[in-house]
Amino acid sequence: MENLPGIVITGASGRMGQMLVQTVMASDKASLVGAIERAGHPWVGMDIGEAMGGQAVGVVVTDQPLDAFAKAQAVIDFTAPAATLQFAKLAAQARAVHVIGTTGMTDEDIAKLEPCGRHAVIVRAGNMSLGVNLLTQLTKKVAAALDDDFDIEVIESHHNQKVDAPSGTALMLGEAAAEGRGVDLADVADRGRDGITGARKKGDIGFVAIRGGDIVGEHDVMFAAPGERIVLRHLASDRAVFARGALKAALWGQDKKPGEYDMLDVLGL
Repeated sequence: MENLPGIVITGASGRMGQMLVQTVMASDKASLVGAIERAGHPWVGMDIGEAMGGQAVGVVVTDQPLDAFAKAQAVIDFTAPAATLQFAKLAAQARAVHVIGTTGMTDEDIAKLEPCGRHAVIVRAGNMSLGVNLLTQLTKKVAAALDDDFDIEVIESHHNQKVDAPSGTALMLGEAAAEGRGVDLADVADRGRDGITGARKKGDIGFVAIRGGDIVGEHDVMFAAPGERIVLRHLASDRAVFARGALKAALWGQDKKPGEYDMLDVLGL
């Protein structure tokens, strides 16, 4: 195990954090060397295995990320934008691959990652699953093939605890559709409808966000024209698909030059 890439998981107590911990520990290609939580969190100082209700695994949860990153070859980060920007600086200092699955990042946030990418590998994606990244490519191709007689709607569903909308994946799909049409998403996105909105503007890309129960993640891209509809769909029933993709990205980045990459790079798409 000593020769395997060491992985640190940030936000270790969260839904994705725990799934990532389990995925790395179950892997024969990487080892868990760190688990990060915010200062004051009750898990800090506990063995991550015991904190998750199991047996001790020899990794203590810490609120000192730089110390943990210094021992790691990769950091997997599904937290919040402000935390991710701080982790990016520390991962760059440690020259660790930084895999970012954090959603809700603004264009300004993303721009702040650029200096970090000069010193370390950053792999950032709105969704880490193979299926969603294939869906992104299909969306771009279909949008390029159809004219604006086809209205484009991106419909996404998630659990009732998700704090951002539209989801990062929905925005990624919207960007793919806009790129296929040769337009800027910022100019055509329709992200909210309420009241007397008037007729749909031709060429817009609409977004609908559904929140309820424990939905892991469902995304549809609908192309609707008079008399016909094309619907591209991805359904995720287990967060493990995102964790496996993130681990794949962390391993892929080990021999890459510093820079910013995405899952299409990882998957060779």
